Amino acid sequence: MPMNMLMSIEFREPLLLALALLAVPVFLLARRAPGRVIFSALRVLPEHGGSWRMRLAWLPDALLALAVAAFAVALAGPRVGERFTRIDREGIAIMMVVDISGSMQALDLSTEDRERTRLEAVQDVFEAFVLGGGGLEGRPNDAIGLVSFAGYADTASPLTLDHENVVVIAHNLEIVTAQSEDGTAIGDGLGLAVERLRESQAESRIAVLLTDGVHNAGVEGPSAAAELARIQGVKVYTIGAGTTGLAPVRVRDPLTGRPALRAVPVEVDEATLKDIAERTGGRYFRATDAEGLERVYEEIDRLERTRIIEERSRQYEEFFSIPLGAALLLAAAGWLARGAVFVRMP
Repeated sequence: MPMNMLMSIEFREPLLLALALLAVPVFLLARRAPGRVIFSALRVLPEHGGSWRMRLAWLPDALLALAVAAFAVALAGPRVGERFTRIDREGIAIMMVVDISGSMQALDLSTEDRERTRLEAVQDVFEAFVLGGGGLEGRPNDAIGLVSFAGYADTASPLTLDHENVVVIAHNLEIVTAQSEDGTAIGDGLGLAVERLRESQAESRIAVLLTDGVHNAGVEGPSAAAELARIQGVKVYTIGAGTTGLAPVRVRDPLTGRPALRAVPVEVDEATLKDIAERTGGRYFRATDAEGLERVYEEIDRLERTRIIEERSRQYEEFFSIPLGAALLLAAAGWLARGAVFVRMP
């Protein structure tokens, strides 16, 4: 039996091992059994030590005692257990809906050590949300997709478990520059995300919609998209990103051609975002700085966790036959030795 298997042996009835203590009285009683010769004087005894049979006369008794101990081990039921675990993970389908309109160029979500646009800030926290990092554990069991929107909505990535790829796609999103493509089509972005989620068989389906503006483009209104989400059982978490009023934007100075900061007016339609969240059973969050944005995604990460069901079972391999066979052999050897080799005088 391999050493690692010996180390993992357990007993079905460990209390029965106490019967092994009977080996001691069995040995003592066997030693006291008849088989003595009485001499009239010590000078009759051999001058030198007895024969090897006399020196090993205790051996049959020891074999019988060991047989009793082996029987006790067999009764205790030695076995090795093999543990089996089946884990079912019930993943969540998540569509991330990200605004890429011109206002996402604002720099108010920068950190102390890095200047970044609102979109770049969202890309960074999206990566941590999906793959893990910072205060986020990642979403290894969830199907994640990506919809981007400005003047119109587009599926950047369908629902997928290829998280590395969806993160790369998110980092490749670019803020629209053409005036004809700019705008904030919140309704179209959410409606497209709901359509993608409807294709999923996941029991829990959510959309995380982030915007820094006011709905002003597209075909479908935010209320109609929210109602569609409610009907389809899609919970929507909405995020209003960035400050309101004036936000810094880096632009190219038309006179010098050099980059320069300019304050531009920005506004977040909080009323619409709250209405979408309330209609669908989600929540509205406000993120006015980089730390706030990270906290929002951490909170969503805590609210929506993968359901894990774990079932444990154990299968045993019984080894009572080994000590039982040893006990029978020891008992037989003991009786044979006493009857054939170490014969006692009555």
